[in-house]
Amino acid sequence: MNFTQEIKRELTRRAPRTREEGVALLCGVLDAGGRREGEGCFLSLESESTAEYLLALSESVGGEMTLTEASLDPKHGKDKLTFYLAGEWELGEERTEEERIAYLKGVFLGGGSCTLPRAGKKTGFHLEFGLSAASGERFPQVLDELQFVYGLTERGDRTVIYIKSREAISDFLSVLGAENALARFNAVSAQREENNYENRALNCSSGNADRAAIASVEQVRAFSSLKRSGKLNELPAVLREAAEARLNDPALSLGELAQTLGITKSCLNHRFRKLMEYYRKG
Repeated sequence: MNFTQEIKRELTRRAPRTREEGVALLCGVLDAGGRREGEGCFLSLESESTAEYLLALSESVGGEMTLTEASLDPKHGKDKLTFYLAGEWELGEERTEEERIAYLKGVFLGGGSCTLPRAGKKTGFHLEFGLSAASGERFPQVLDELQFVYGLTERGDRTVIYIKSREAISDFLSVLGAENALARFNAVSAQREENNYENRALNCSSGNADRAAIASVEQVRAFSSLKRSGKLNELPAVLREAAEARLNDPALSLGELAQTLGITKSCLNHRFRKLMEYYRKG
């Protein structure tokens, strides 16, 4: 079962509390997966559990939902159930917040999907909804009323609303009351954040190692030049000792080299800077 199916399964475990919320939910389903015709609407569904949920819901609010066709979608290899729901179903203009949320649930059940990042892939979080062109304006309006930030595009004869922000998707699942799905989403989000942190730390460590290696090469080149020219013998003993230590162990880190000399890393760094100054002065 994919994440979208998990969310839909969870949403269908709880019936709307009032008839108004039930009607709002049906309106959302029809806006996403319906095709208006005559005095009713045809609705295509792939999930039997969602179909059973909507059959019971339509009956509870005084609707009549009838199965008209059951077929196999060859493109996706899934069953396709087509129903006809008689009557006009509209979301009221003076809707409550509960009715807005019920409508969102309906849109997700009718045409929503949510994907999580795949392990080892660069894919991100993605929530989207497909809406019929005739009903593509109402859903953005409800999202605006609930202060969700989203993107909008056209895909054929469908309007597609999408949300990519991890925080916004988390808020959406929370608003819908999909607590189990939200827990899984947050767990995946936390793991991804931890992996990103580890990658950043690894890259930083690698970058530091690269810079240290470059610095060591420059030091060996400079101290070798000072030694060949005889100028190294003219410098104070502590500087000569530091230079010879680097020439003898070019692969050691600054901290490791300082330990062999019995001095602090800061002290050795200071001596190397002085040696580089002498080298650059020629």
